[in-house]
Amino acid sequence: MYLGRIVEMGGKEEIFSKPLHPYTQALLSAIPVPNPGRKRKTIELKGEVPSAINIPTGCRFHPRCPFAERICREKEPELTVASAGHLVACRLIKG
Repeated sequence: MYLGRIVEMGGKEEIFSKPLHPYTQALLSAIPVPNPGRKRKTIELKGEVPSAINIPTGCRFHPRCPFAERICREKEPELTVASAGHLVACRLIKG
């Protein structure tokens, strides 16, 4: 969920093994790894978190999304089926 909107939904195995939304990917990359010798790439989001009072038009995540396109700023994406039981609200993801 990002600014009160579900951006990805599915079973825990699917979400943790194959996160599709850029926000989900960033969240999961921030989970600490219990083995200090094992490194994992952390996705650092740029920019400020938008105000929950003044939510941006279009996709709520577009101001911080590294893949945002013009349409992302204009139209809010619907939660669509990416695969069986896995839904995502991102125009860049093709089911």
